[in-house]
Amino acid sequence: MALLEVQNITKRFGGLVAVHEFNLTMDQGQIVALIGPNGAGKTTAFNVIAGYYKADGGKVLLNSREITNLRPDQICGLGLARTFQVVRPFAGISVLDNVMVGAYAHTSDVKIARAKAEEVLELLGLQRMTNQLAKGLPIAIRKRLEIARAVATDPQIMLLDEAMAGLRPMEADEVIGMVRKLSDKGIAILLVEHVMKVVMSLADRIIVLHHGEMIAEGEPADVVKNLQVIEAYLGEANNVTS
Repeated sequence: MALLEVQNITKRFGGLVAVHEFNLTMDQGQIVALIGPNGAGKTTAFNVIAGYYKADGGKVLLNSREITNLRPDQICGLGLARTFQVVRPFAGISVLDNVMVGAYAHTSDVKIARAKAEEVLELLGLQRMTNQLAKGLPIAIRKRLEIARAVATDPQIMLLDEAMAGLRPMEADEVIGMVRKLSDKGIAILLVEHVMKVVMSLADRIIVLHHGEMIAEGEPADVVKNLQVIEAYLGEANNVTS
């Protein structure tokens, strides 16, 4: 039984078909990268899976339970969390309080939420920043805080939308380490990412979208050699390592 099953998801905006019959299966602890050019439908697929957009066709199953078109908070409560490309922490409260917001997905008890948030901050190496206000944090820390808040919801699967965007190589390496640590704990990771060096180092499997349709799926070493993928997205082969 797959942890996540996405079956023939379609999403339209007026006459534009943003995602057409998209399929995906994921198991516990697996890391899958969703790649493709801008406008390919990657974030739209994320938003349908996580309940931010209603599907126009198909269905999404989490642990064999259909979650298609449930509200985002309901889906989060069932074990699927997502982050956003543009991170927006609650600027006026501390790092700890930001992560506690995620923990409240499963409890209304302040002590339990605090304990969960402290556990997550320690796991992800952010414990030294517990009492800092989110306002003024550098982008690299805000990205990590966004992930920490999602982890505090106690997910079985996380959708990461360009978690490395805008980061320097050393900062990206820190986030890569976080993602691997979460995968090792059994959390499945579906990520949208443009930095192919990150994709190649993390992903067990790559799915390529182009004009809303899947044009390739497989192990990273095979996908980057696919001529259709090279033409649609990768360009010259040496872009894979850039």
